[in-house]
Amino acid sequence: MKNSKIDKKLLLKDQFFNQEKVTLLSNELHGAYPQFKKSEFVHDVIAKFPELELKARISHITKCLKKYLPNEYREAIAVILKALPKPNNPELLDNDFGDFIYAPYADFVAHYGCTKENLSFSLKALREMTTRFSAEDAIRYFINVFPKETMKELQAWSKDVHYHVRRLCSEGTRPKLPWAQKINIPITAALPILDNLFSDRTRFVTRSVANHINDISKIEPDLAISTLAKWEKSGKQKSKEMEYIIRHSLRTLVKYGNPKALNLLGIHHQPKINISQLQVSKKVVLNTNLEFSFLIKADEDTTIVADYILHFQNKSGKLNSKKVFKLKKFTLGKGKSATLSKKHPLRQFMTTRTIYPGKHCIEIQINGNILAKKSFEVIEK
Repeated sequence: MKNSKIDKKLLLKDQFFNQEKVTLLSNELHGAYPQFKKSEFVHDVIAKFPELELKARISHITKCLKKYLPNEYREAIAVILKALPKPNNPELLDNDFGDFIYAPYADFVAHYGCTKENLSFSLKALREMTTRFSAEDAIRYFINVFPKETMKELQAWSKDVHYHVRRLCSEGTRPKLPWAQKINIPITAALPILDNLFSDRTRFVTRSVANHINDISKIEPDLAISTLAKWEKSGKQKSKEMEYIIRHSLRTLVKYGNPKALNLLGIHHQPKINISQLQVSKKVVLNTNLEFSFLIKADEDTTIVADYILHFQNKSGKLNSKKVFKLKKFTLGKGKSATLSKKHPLRQFMTTRTIYPGKHCIEIQINGNILAKKSFEVIEK
């Protein structure tokens, strides 16, 4: 996996798109097309990097490719395909995501080749490119403009010999794919594709299938659950991998205590347990940790899925947002007890929200049921 070693000191945009990577791309293109002005290309690409975020860098490289490659679309794609490195190893089962520097190639196809006259040609190009780096975003342009033709092609690709191509069929059709445009097809449209992929031998593919079903679960929970139950009953996937797919697919529904999801996982929705001794920091200084603990006792052998829910106060002083956090999953024998504790950081400026001083609330959720609740106050130093 070329991008597996992540330097936490560097921003992702600087690790994935930098002068070294752009020079690599330029040299490969020049090798395939001697007229390619590699020095000028590198200069033009790098010049704007300081002002661009990650996705914007992909778009910028795409525009620079348009400037320096042949004007005719198919001639440009022929150069790109010739310049591609060897495909990612088709024998691996996981951990070979590819190199982000090749993302602009699929973006080029999406922006300049999503036309009726180039449809078949462009889809074949994306099939080739995705074996170097996923074309999951680019394929969505074709799904929206040519849904019937593209979905038919993806159905065929779901049986492709290369697992990166098979993964694209699931990942590219996800209803809620991060960092990607929305696709205008029913969530049921990709189910025949997933029917081919859930029994795949590669975790890279089955993880995508599970993420796809998790997306569906946020829209139609019963459809997600019934699909998983059907797959499990078929016996086409190894039991251990099927357990992983079900567990990963239902993670959102489990967090919100969906009884049917818990049942499919073999977890009792209303176990005979007791919660006591909930201790919560009364006052938490902003940018420190909320600390809490509680005692849980079982009256029968029980699988416990313990989560906690934080209710956040907004700028106006209202508790109008909440988030569920995983705590622990374990088995507790009849008459046994366990103490669970956690330190949760309350940084003022989080990725998705700002923490304001004032009254907040924590709830303890066991197997989808709220069994304890306490307020706490966030204060400034």
